[in-house]
Amino acid sequence: MMPLAAHDHESGIRENPGSHTHDHGGTSDATVDMVTTLAGTVLPNPVLTASGCAAAGRELAPFLDPAALGAVVTKSVLLRPRSGRATPRMAETPSGMLNSIGLQGPGIDAFLEHDLPWLAARGARAVVSIAGGSVEEFAELARRLAGAPGLALLEVNISCPNVASRGQVFACDPLAAADVVRAVKAESGVPVLAKLSPDVTDIVAIAGSCVEAGADGLSMINTLLGMVIDTDTFRPVLAGVTGGLSGPAIRPVAVRCVWQVHAALPGVPILGMGGILSGLDALQFLLAGASAVSVGTAVFHDPSAPVRVLAELRTELARRGITRLSDVVGAAHREPHR
Repeated sequence: MMPLAAHDHESGIRENPGSHTHDHGGTSDATVDMVTTLAGTVLPNPVLTASGCAAAGRELAPFLDPAALGAVVTKSVLLRPRSGRATPRMAETPSGMLNSIGLQGPGIDAFLEHDLPWLAARGARAVVSIAGGSVEEFAELARRLAGAPGLALLEVNISCPNVASRGQVFACDPLAAADVVRAVKAESGVPVLAKLSPDVTDIVAIAGSCVEAGADGLSMINTLLGMVIDTDTFRPVLAGVTGGLSGPAIRPVAVRCVWQVHAALPGVPILGMGGILSGLDALQFLLAGASAVSVGTAVFHDPSAPVRVLAELRTELARRGITRLSDVVGAAHREPHR
C-alpha cells in the first residue's frame, strides 16, 4: 500500500527488540524498563496488535514471535460463524484504507478449539475481542471465555449495531454501551476494555458511562466511518457502501480522543490505537495518556511492524534519557519543567 509505505520508518526492522545496547547520552536501549500495566494486567511491553488486522496472530508468526509483544489482540469473535460482507471489502485511501469486512469469522467454538490454544502454547498473552448484536450475545461470549487459558483481557467491541434498537451502534449511546459492559463484567473473570468509536459527539461521555458500568479500561479508537465513490462507475467502491477508515490519516483524531478522555478520567487505563507506524507515533499516544498501544493497519505493508515499533519506541525513550516507559504515560498533560 503506497500511502503507508511512503513513510520512512525503517530504522529498526532488522533489530531484535529484546537485544538493544545502543547508547544515547548515558542511557542504553537495554536499560529502558518497558513494562506497563493495562487495567491491572502487567505486560512486558506496551505494544500490542490491533483487532481485525491479524486474525488471532497466526498470520504474523512467520514475521515475529507473538510472545515478544505486550499481547495479541484477536479479531472480534462472534457466537456463531459469519461469512461477512460481499466484495469488494477494502479500498485504499490517502494515508490509510477503508475496510468493510463484516466481522467474518468461524465463531466462538472454533476460536476456543483452535485459536486461543495456539496463542497459549506460544506463551502469548491474549486480549480477546468480542462482538455481538445484543447484550445477551456479549454476555454469552464472556461466559464461554471465562477461565480460558492464555486469556489476559477482554476487549468489548461495542461498535456493533444493536439489533434491538433498530441497528443503532452500541458505542454511540451511553446507556446501550453501559448495558453491554455491565453484562460482560458480570460474566468475565478478567479485566474488560470497552472499545470506543470516534463517531460520536462527545467521546468523554461514552467513556464515562462505560467506566461507571464497570469497564476496567478503554480501547481507543475504533475506525472512523467513511466511503469512497468510483468516478468511472459512479457507484460506491465498497459493496457495503461504507467502511471503517484506518491508518495514519486518523492518527490525529485518535490522539485527540485519548488526550480528552485521559484529561477527564486520568485514572482510567487506555489502550491507544489509530495509524501507528513508528515508535514516535506510539510515543504520542503514551504522552496523551495511553498505557499501551495497538499496531494494526501498518501490518498490511510491514508484517513485522509491531516488533519494529517496539524497538523504535525503546530507542526513542533511551535517546531522551528516559529509563522507565511508565514515566511518559500522560506526560503531555503535566506542566513542563522550566
